[in-house]
Amino acid sequence: MSKIHTAPGNSRVHEDRPSADRPSQWIFNLVASFYFTAVFLRSILVYRDRPELGQILGILLLWLLLGVTQPLISPRWSYYFPFYLTLQTLLVFVLLSSSDLSDFFAALLIILSMQVMLHLSPRVGGLWIGLCALIMVLLFARAYQAQAVALSLIYTAGNVLLGSYALATRRAQAARNHNQELAHEIQAANQQLQTYVAQLEGMAVARERNRLARELHDSVTQTVFSMTLTSQSAGLLLKRDPARVGAQLEHLNKLAQSALAEIQVLVSTLKPERIARGELVPALRQYLTGSRFQEELSVSLEVEGDQPLKELEEQSLFRIAQEALNNTLKHAQVPCAQVRLHLVEPFWMEIEDQGRGFDLQQTRSGGGIGLTSMDERAAEIGWGLQITTSPGAGTRIRVEKKRSAERQG
Repeated sequence: MSKIHTAPGNSRVHEDRPSADRPSQWIFNLVASFYFTAVFLRSILVYRDRPELGQILGILLLWLLLGVTQPLISPRWSYYFPFYLTLQTLLVFVLLSSSDLSDFFAALLIILSMQVMLHLSPRVGGLWIGLCALIMVLLFARAYQAQAVALSLIYTAGNVLLGSYALATRRAQAARNHNQELAHEIQAANQQLQTYVAQLEGMAVARERNRLARELHDSVTQTVFSMTLTSQSAGLLLKRDPARVGAQLEHLNKLAQSALAEIQVLVSTLKPERIARGELVPALRQYLTGSRFQEELSVSLEVEGDQPLKELEEQSLFRIAQEALNNTLKHAQVPCAQVRLHLVEPFWMEIEDQGRGFDLQQTRSGGGIGLTSMDERAAEIGWGLQITTSPGAGTRIRVEKKRSAERQG
């Protein structure tokens, strides 16, 4: 039996050699059995006293044998069904022309019409039904004269009705196969998406690890190394010049406090705290008052407007401000900095200091982790990051919402 199949790698279901599914095949077999049994019994009743009974029953048995073996042969020989249909149709017309009482043999065409619609295109099936209707009119005209057209229409109606049912089941099966294929593709796409998400999460974790490693190297590690040198110097001075040990110990204490403060900053940046929508300003104020900025860096916060942003935007802006202020604290060598928030269109945020500045191109080419982190956070929310700085001229970091991001929001 022919099949509805999908080409590998293509979600488009096409009908190469279509067939019915199992439920519709069961219905076809039941209908075909009723029609054939009815025709066979009618043949015995009509021709029981006539010599052509044996010939008619032989043709019917041959017709039945061909019908039973067709599902077994067609899958192995692609051109068998057209041959089968032609032979079966000829046998029916031979039976129709056998006598003047043979119109009931046209019921066999109803069985063939279902098979035609299950195996061939609707256009070919329609042409076959129309041709059979014309031949029936010609054959019935000899015996039934004026009733020939009416009889032909009765049997043609059966051909059209059950043929249409077979075509509908065939198309329903094709649609089911197509839906199943789409479901498999969607499942595969979901699995692939989950893989991508896992990879992105892994990349994010690796990026944070690299950033933390660089921060530790640039800050805490160097401070601890200075503490080691200071403690060694204090040990040497203890033997040679004990009066100077006190200054070394005081310096060592400052270094320890600085290392502790730097560790606290790193820990605060790693906290998985979330900022609810509309809570950016309170979160910044709490961060500035709850950190070491009060002792080592005075930060003013200026806010204009009060329109809330998306939660992810506020979260990223908070992290950008956090990163920028940490850089100011470590490198700018100034006592104060400013944070300005513009929470009306156009939305933007600036962090500025009048410190010693730096060579932006050299820092970027050197793989500055802090700048890369700020760039990535701004890009994730569709904002643009601009850094204005030069040696001795201070630093201004401005992150602004792009026009396209506003339209999407």
